[in-house]
Amino acid sequence: MRLLPIGPDLAGDLWLAHQDDDVARWYAGRWSRDEAERAAAAMGRAWHDDGVHKWLAYARDSGELVGRGGLSYAEVDGRRRLEVGWAVRSPHQGRGYATEIGRAGLAHAFGELAATEVVAFTERHNHRSRAVMRRLAMTYVGEIRRPGLLPGRPGVHDDAPFALYAAGPQPTP
Repeated sequence: MRLLPIGPDLAGDLWLAHQDDDVARWYAGRWSRDEAERAAAAMGRAWHDDGVHKWLAYARDSGELVGRGGLSYAEVDGRRRLEVGWAVRSPHQGRGYATEIGRAGLAHAFGELAATEVVAFTERHNHRSRAVMRRLAMTYVGEIRRPGLLPGRPGVHDDAPFALYAAGPQPTP
């Protein structure tokens, strides 16, 4: 897989990723082109200011857009924490891409950034993402509440339950 830091030049592909039904459902719907452009610009600034944010992921063999993921800073339990995440387009799910994106994010965090901890979180009912967290050897540490989705209820809710996982530096083989 080829990972490229998201910035304004990749806004079109970021928009495309968020047109996929399986990506859009976890982000409260499809993004408009304007939303994608604003998000790509913000991600580009974060890469410049923090040295970290999300990548777009492309299949190495075909060059096709797989999804997006990587690291970003998020407010979790009242403090700024390094978070790893992923979103994989429907045609590429079930092939290990989310795990590969997550591994690349953890390697970047614990290698180049010398992080001491990385968290990941998802709505409690997102079983596929939670399975990726376990494959990444992340440990379930509890539940947090934040704006998100509730099963069977439309829209974003201010106090949705999220499963929180954490990982520390991985030993080198």
